[in-house]
Order: sequence, then C-alpha cells, then structure tokens
Amino acid sequence: MQIVRDNKAEQEFELVVDGHRALAAYQLEGDTIVFTHTVVPKAIEGRGVASTLIRAALDSARDQGLKVVPQCPFVAAYMKRHPETRDLLA
Repeated sequence: MQIVRDNKAEQEFELVVDGHRALAAYQLEGDTIVFTHTVVPKAIEGRGVASTLIRAALDSARDQGLKVVPQCPFVAAYMKRHPETRDLLA
C-alpha cells in the first residue's frame, strides 16, 4: 500500500514509489491551501502516482476544512476531472 505523507515542515505531500519521491507542494494561507506544483520523477511516471498523491492531498484538505486554490495545472486538471472535489475550490 502506498502511503501519502504530509510533510508539514516542507509544505509538501509526498509519496515514495520504488525509491523515487513524488511531491505536491503547497502553501497554507489561513483556511486556504494553495497547491503550487506537483513533481513526479520520470522513473515512476504513467503509474497514477500524481493522481494518488493529489487525491490524498485533497482528502486531507477536506478533513481540515480547508479551501483549495489549484495553482498547479495538474491539480486544476484533476479537480476538473473529479467533480466530487469541486466543493473544495476557494
């Protein structure tokens, strides 16, 4: 099972797959979380890693009562493809 970790010190959600670290960087601004960029190493691209990462990050935002600003194009596209996440939009 892949576990997404919220590295609060670095303001990144991270997921390690086969020794490679994918991340979704964010900034907290009051009751809003701004996702600034997502990075998935080439070695693990095409395996749904970014989607797994963002799904967990958005679940965390919901659990914390945060609104989301998807500055990152991947997060914006993910939220567009998953209407169940749109209520999180700031």
